[in-house]
Amino acid sequence: MEPETEGPPPTVQVTPLQQMIASCTGAILTSLMVTPLDVIKIRLQVQNNPFPKGKCFVYSNGLMDHMCVCDNGSKKAWYKKPGNFQGTLDAFLKILRNEGIKSLWSGLPPTLVMAIPATVIYFTCYEQLSAFLRTKLGENETRIPIVAGIVARFGAVTVISPLELIRTKMQSKKFSYKELHGFVSGKVSEEGWISLWKGWAPTLLRDVPFSAMYWYNYEIVKNWLCEKSGLYEPTFMINFTSGALSGSFAAVATLPFDVVKTQKQTQLWTYESGKVPVPLHLSTWAIMKNIIAENGFSGLFTGLIPRLVKIAPACAIMISTYELGKAFFQKQNIERQ
Repeated sequence: MEPETEGPPPTVQVTPLQQMIASCTGAILTSLMVTPLDVIKIRLQVQNNPFPKGKCFVYSNGLMDHMCVCDNGSKKAWYKKPGNFQGTLDAFLKILRNEGIKSLWSGLPPTLVMAIPATVIYFTCYEQLSAFLRTKLGENETRIPIVAGIVARFGAVTVISPLELIRTKMQSKKFSYKELHGFVSGKVSEEGWISLWKGWAPTLLRDVPFSAMYWYNYEIVKNWLCEKSGLYEPTFMINFTSGALSGSFAAVATLPFDVVKTQKQTQLWTYESGKVPVPLHLSTWAIMKNIIAENGFSGLFTGLIPRLVKIAPACAIMISTYELGKAFFQKQNIERQ
């Protein structure tokens, strides 16, 4: 993903620490800019279909997914406030006027807690692996983004998965650290360490193909736009456009796995809270068959437009901010030399 140059001078490398800082900045900026979109979407959904007590749903701002639980007396009241919204713009203006600007960023803290470490691990691993593969396979090897994207996402999902389980549990009820430790210890003693990775498989099935398609298409679109523009190095807008287009394509292709993951997450909480018993041990493919049987093939693509509305800007903002940060550090390194 290093900007291409023609002939000498050689490209000055960005250090892993600088890559971490750039990806951390991108994660924060993406969360700040995309979270209001999902707050508005959920408020519109609640207006039409109020969530009963105990109902849970997945909140996703395009960067991270979060389980939210609607319980009476919950302090997370932003999704329960009544509204009379005519559409997205109307909801934005009324929330801003009646509740203040802070309400548009409800749910931001848990987003940042999960998004920052996940993004830092993911992007840094991708960069380091890409650099290693380029030395072995050559600069123009088209398989590098696919391999690096798969391995980086596999590692990030595996590391973050236990934290996601713990955070989801904390959202369902206010836990002290002692109670949380007891929950984790009990889980491990009853079901073994593997229980901390529940939901890992459907997450991988969604995120690994997404990552492979995203990076492969991103590099192709970026290089094509540079060629059409007569540039050797991508501009901010080229990175932004490439990120939006490649993210949109990957989001559409992996949507069926996202639908399955959402069902597994919501069913798991419902079962554990004792509300409604559901068959938790169904495989990903079994859930897909049930969805097709009930709603047809189109059921696997439920929520396509809302997913695109979140994923496209999230990918565009994240990658363009990240590349801008790398370019800044690269310039600093050149000046030092």
